[in-house]
Amino acid sequence: MHTVAERLVVVGGGLAGCEAAWQAAQCGVPVILYEMRPARSSPAHATDRLAELVCSNSFGARATDRALGLLKEELRQLGSLIIAAAEASALPAGGALAVDRDRFAAAVTAAIESHPRIELRREEVVALPSGPTIIATGPLTSDALADALTQLTGAEHLHFFDAMAPIVAVETVNTAIAFRASRYGRGEQADGDYLNCPMTEAEYDRFREALLAAETTPVRDFEREDRRFFEACLPIEVLAARGREALLYGPLRPVGLTDPRTGRRPFAVVQLRQDNQAATLYNLVGFQTNLRWPEQARVLRLIPGLERAEFVRFGQMHRNTFVNSPRLLDASLRLRAADDRRRAPLWLAGQITGTEGYVGSTLSGLVAGLNAVCHLRRLPPLALPATTLSGALLRYIVTADPESFQPMKANFGLLPPLETPVRHKRERYQAYARRALADLEPVLAAVRGLRRATERRAAE
Repeated sequence: MHTVAERLVVVGGGLAGCEAAWQAAQCGVPVILYEMRPARSSPAHATDRLAELVCSNSFGARATDRALGLLKEELRQLGSLIIAAAEASALPAGGALAVDRDRFAAAVTAAIESHPRIELRREEVVALPSGPTIIATGPLTSDALADALTQLTGAEHLHFFDAMAPIVAVETVNTAIAFRASRYGRGEQADGDYLNCPMTEAEYDRFREALLAAETTPVRDFEREDRRFFEACLPIEVLAARGREALLYGPLRPVGLTDPRTGRRPFAVVQLRQDNQAATLYNLVGFQTNLRWPEQARVLRLIPGLERAEFVRFGQMHRNTFVNSPRLLDASLRLRAADDRRRAPLWLAGQITGTEGYVGSTLSGLVAGLNAVCHLRRLPPLALPATTLSGALLRYIVTADPESFQPMKANFGLLPPLETPVRHKRERYQAYARRALADLEPVLAAVRGLRRATERRAAE
């Protein structure tokens, strides 16, 4: 029989919270997982399912010579629930792992609800629980809980703004103009995984001018404190304002594509990526936006091929909350301030820590969950090598300069140099991946040990 002290509370049913709860439960720890929906919704969510994806449906590249691909492989080997659910609900997306949102969320929800050691409670948490707790409330942490964290840490929270891309009904895309292809011919489908809307120079200039002149949604009162954008997820209109060619080096870059009507590379291209298993919905890649909805309909229909497009979801913008992790967290993602002000340990996980993106959030949830298990069993926390992308990303968020700290996505620039320099970039990235997966082995052994302990206890 487990005592109250052995029970773990996880607050937040997103990617990080579900991953943390799953990891702890798999290691034999009873978990209470709190999710406020549907009792209370958020400005970004549409359902009450756990792990609902509110931005892109892509988890990034699959190949391990890409940063997100390597990070996903590390998580897969560590037994990630989220990565397994993503693979099981995957859609054709070239070299990327894109998912059917509904199938993905349904798979995670079913796994959590059916786990014998996880109790799911659908209610809002407005104060910090008294026992060992993981806070994984994501980019839309409620005001009450954010205030409780602020009082505990004595530090102000920072905010930036994240945005969701529009989704169109594919049957309304003009395929006499839009063509199917993947960059450089990569992809799972013979005719390409993406729909591509090509633009001439004149069409591009017309679109950009309309984008810059369009009316945006006013900032809401709860968002007025600070209006900063995360560089890897800029609203399309913000990027367009940086210069005439900014979009051409961003989401409208035409490289690797040939317009079959002309036999030449277009001046610019808007890509659409499959968003559901039935392939009836496609999202505009990189087109997160804060334009008013009527303005989105008007401006986006200037894109060749989308003249009569039906938008089943418009883009929108929401607040994203994160803490100053270098000041507040140790290497295990435990909140240092909690040691002096409360008797039970507190860990943070997800985007609130500054691990940006779906895969980064999953990583921090997995690590927080396993480290909570280590604490409850009086074991030292897991030490992820800095040569793994998992370890390098976590090391960054807890050791970066606190005066200029911003969220970070996984990238090879976080890794220490190779002992023997490799000049060619792709070969260098492949070498990083080989080293990372080799150095991950001791951690995998430690995690297997935590889970075997559970099996031994069950047998006894």
